[in-house]
Amino acid sequence: MKFMKLGTRPDTFFTTEAARSISSDVTTDLKIQVDNSLYNLHKFPLLSKCLRLQALWAETTDGEIIQLSNFPGGIEAFETCAKFCYGITVTISALNIVPVRCAAAYLGMTDGADRGNLVGKLDAFLSSCILRRWKDTLVTLQQTRQYMALCEEFGITSRCIDALASMIISHCCKTNNPTKSRNSWAEDISELGMDLYWRVMLAVKSGGVVPARSVGKALKVYARKWLPNVAKNGKSGEILEGDDDSGGESVKEVTLKQRLLLEKIVTLLPAEKGSVSCGFLLRLLKAGNILNASASCKMELARRVGLQLDEATVTDLLIPSLTYDSETVYDVDIVMNMLEEFMLQSQSPPTSPPRERLVCERRRSRSAENVEFELHENGRRSSSASHGSKIRVAKLIDGYLQEIAKDPNMPMDKLIALAEAVPEFARADHDDLYRVVDIYLKTHSGLDKSARKKLCRILDCKKLSVEACMHAAQNEMLPLRMVVQVLFFEQARSAITGSQVTNLPNGINSLLAKSNSGDDENDMSELQRQESKKSETLRMRLEEDEISDSESDDVFMPRRGRLMRNGSSRFKAAFCVIPAKPKKMMNKIWTMNKSVTERN
Repeated sequence: MKFMKLGTRPDTFFTTEAARSISSDVTTDLKIQVDNSLYNLHKFPLLSKCLRLQALWAETTDGEIIQLSNFPGGIEAFETCAKFCYGITVTISALNIVPVRCAAAYLGMTDGADRGNLVGKLDAFLSSCILRRWKDTLVTLQQTRQYMALCEEFGITSRCIDALASMIISHCCKTNNPTKSRNSWAEDISELGMDLYWRVMLAVKSGGVVPARSVGKALKVYARKWLPNVAKNGKSGEILEGDDDSGGESVKEVTLKQRLLLEKIVTLLPAEKGSVSCGFLLRLLKAGNILNASASCKMELARRVGLQLDEATVTDLLIPSLTYDSETVYDVDIVMNMLEEFMLQSQSPPTSPPRERLVCERRRSRSAENVEFELHENGRRSSSASHGSKIRVAKLIDGYLQEIAKDPNMPMDKLIALAEAVPEFARADHDDLYRVVDIYLKTHSGLDKSARKKLCRILDCKKLSVEACMHAAQNEMLPLRMVVQVLFFEQARSAITGSQVTNLPNGINSLLAKSNSGDDENDMSELQRQESKKSETLRMRLEEDEISDSESDDVFMPRRGRLMRNGSSRFKAAFCVIPAKPKKMMNKIWTMNKSVTERN
């Protein structure tokens, strides 16, 4: 740390009878009261260098004490100024330059009083030494917190901020890869209060040199130091104590201070996508919920999360809902906002260009047509990347839905809305979505038939795996028509592949497994006798499950037009004869299985 020595005489100040004085052959003739300390000094050395003391002395009578109440810097700074007037050696460094500079300015120790006065010397030392060194500048800036108004008036604060920003920018310019170099500066400036930190970071960003990722890392360091801890499971932890000088503050005051801190951090976030991680943004959002941050602050964080939602994890999305008007455990609305933002920021096509076209383009000449191919290939890769990110987000949302489905207070409409917000092409299968339905039905066992049917609308039986179909076929919580539809689609799938359905429920499997074992009517009678109780129970339940034809077609009947366009001829034939009533559907399943086994 740099320092400056002024004066050559030894220190001869002493204390006697509750007063400070100086050893001299000349009798003291000036009394000054600085806060609670009395000084017996001499007029000539002090009045010759201090304009304020000249004015105050002119207004007093002989022997009257000059009062200097609320003196900036206290008695230490006053005594340093007094010693300078006497020519006594004083040491100036980053540790005391701010209070001494404020005291000197208060006393009027400028060149207008005496050439080469203290204010001029301090300013020169500040510019030539302190502001050229990182640690000295940082210490000096921290000292300005105690004398904010005076330091702003004298320009000390702004000069320190500009110096720090210039050194950070210079460091990043000299480093070959600033994003991978150690951000020691980020750790250092994290000790600053929010107002000073905000101004330093604003100056750094305005330079346009420091990479956005480096700015993001610095903000992450600061947030971790001063914001409340949020556990990874989404539950709020204890609020930190805050700044070192926050002792004696109530929890409400600390919370308010940290809320303002959070909102200022959000204003400093770089605009570039990926400058901060999605996990960090979500931790800020959780802290915002704990601190009751403004709606605009939370929506901005949600918007930024939406831009890179494919980087998040299910745990990240478990944001506690702490509002009084919400009974749910987690904030589902904010996740919906994130998903909508993600879907809006990328409008790429769901599929890649046809393979034949790419093969054809690869055979073009090496001339200018290669440039066209490169552009097309780059566009294709960009489209594929966007498509892949949507698939990852679909998987993420399905995992999130499985978590919130466990909440007994979760409204079904919110669950359905979030599930349907994911584009259809992003889900290769509906197994995860089926788990959501299964969990929700088990958690909300009191749902009536209509609600269960409404929930099952989000499922596409054609996208269920064999394992999911087998589970659904035996799931007593599902509507019976859903079970029959699952069995029908599984049987239709078997008709296409030329195989049989296996591992069905006992009552259904026995009707299908031995359809090729001799005379149809005799075998059917034998099977019905063996499994009469289970089969009849199933048929009776089907007959009792009466709903209107329109609802049945809308909820559980397959989309015949689309299937006939995309399916094979056998698949078309199977779906063209889907019965309107579920009890007839069982006979059709059995008949289809019989025809398959006959071909085999």
